[in-house]
Amino acid sequence: MSSIDKSGTFTLGDRSVKRLGYGAMQLAGPGVFGPPKDHDSALAVLREAVASGVNHIDTSDFYGPHVTNQIIREALAPYSDDLTIVTKVGARRGADAAWLPAFSPEELTQAVHDNLRNLGLDVLDVVNLRIIFDVHEPAEGSIEEQVAALAGLQQKGLVRHIGLSNATAAQIKEARRMVEIVCVQNQYNLAHRDDDRLIDELARDGIAYVPFFPLGGFSPLQSSTLSSVAARLGATPMQVALAWLLQRAPNILLIPGTSSVAHLRENLAAAEFELSEDTLRDLDGVAKAA
Repeated sequence: MSSIDKSGTFTLGDRSVKRLGYGAMQLAGPGVFGPPKDHDSALAVLREAVASGVNHIDTSDFYGPHVTNQIIREALAPYSDDLTIVTKVGARRGADAAWLPAFSPEELTQAVHDNLRNLGLDVLDVVNLRIIFDVHEPAEGSIEEQVAALAGLQQKGLVRHIGLSNATAAQIKEARRMVEIVCVQNQYNLAHRDDDRLIDELARDGIAYVPFFPLGGFSPLQSSTLSSVAARLGATPMQVALAWLLQRAPNILLIPGTSSVAHLRENLAAAEFELSEDTLRDLDGVAKAA
């Protein structure tokens, strides 16, 4: 039995994935730009993840750019039948490592082909449209043209399923009028809970919610309550933060990232912790204090 079986599974499009997956962003170099410091370690982390039962990997061709997808291909191809690789389009990297919009239909089409080539795939399982009216947080604006472009690529057989990233509730509704949306990927964690209502709405409709920065992002979560709960359970604060997310809603799929095999094993072990109702109430106070 792998260390993540207790986390359960969820249907992502037509794929059954374990709820505790892996995010590949940290496999690129510093600032998610350029090659990793240790190429062999990057390969080892991916292979360890899959060997431990992970069958949901999140990536993008703008990580690096191209670097992360090429490492995934080197480490894991030919891919096992049960592995689901989810990628993102809608952004590009500047020569100075800036995150820039790449949001036209032509750019989205090129990005899908780049992902296919660098991953070594004929079809992408899930493509998330990264909405980038604001780089840092969701911002309103119509995505009709962009969703139509991805729907066209879906009809051509290059994309199986479509998701959204950095999306507002209004954008999700707009997209769902056009195509089936199988997942939404927004920032959410123990201290950043703007999407509480959205998560519950998506759960009722069987749509996956995939929080990015589940551990706080580039600045890890800091909370005396979190640390206290972790000490009481014999866990790390980050394991408790992941366990809380797994218990928050059944449609939450986790993709914590790391470039360390030891840290990967620590993340996967978070599925072993069952948080009591009292503990959950204590942790609910973290967002109020943030």
